[in-house]
Amino acid sequence: MSKGGKLIVFSAPSGSGKTTIVRHLLEHPELNLEFSISAATRQPRGEEINGTDYYFIDLKTFKNHIKNEDFVEWEEVYRDNFYGTLKSEVERIWAMNKNVIFDIDVAGGLRIKKKFPEQTLAVFVKPPSIDELKIRLKKRSTESEDKINMRIAKASVELATAPQFDIIIKNYDLDQAKEEAYNLVSEFIK
Repeated sequence: MSKGGKLIVFSAPSGSGKTTIVRHLLEHPELNLEFSISAATRQPRGEEINGTDYYFIDLKTFKNHIKNEDFVEWEEVYRDNFYGTLKSEVERIWAMNKNVIFDIDVAGGLRIKKKFPEQTLAVFVKPPSIDELKIRLKKRSTESEDKINMRIAKASVELATAPQFDIIIKNYDLDQAKEEAYNLVSEFIK
């Protein structure tokens, strides 16, 4: 892989607000960001669009990509539920002379930081509490109670990794978290 622009990673447990923060940052052209679309083996939720929100691919294809070392990072987040960042996706964005912004799981975020330590700003978005996470996930109305409980159980483990990131944004107030994220990214890409 060629050396390109900067890599900005936002990771957090589901429901922490990382996607909202990333979307906010993408609205600022002066940051020169392009969203890295992850590959996923799960089915689209709600109004998600293939090639915009995720590259939805089947398990066999995903495993072939693993075998061919086509990923910058990948993770089996839940059983037979894989997510990953294709090398071709990062190359696509760098070819546009843009900085890559990621909205990915904690393990994937840390892998990118490890592979590209000087080029990466790894940000962990911390929710106010596990109880608040559960409320946010239920409000989405996109998953079963069992899936929500799986995500909550995983969140406890993910929260323990926060100190491994470059910075932790506490998302107790969304507007404040957005502003903090903007300032961090703006400073990092200088």
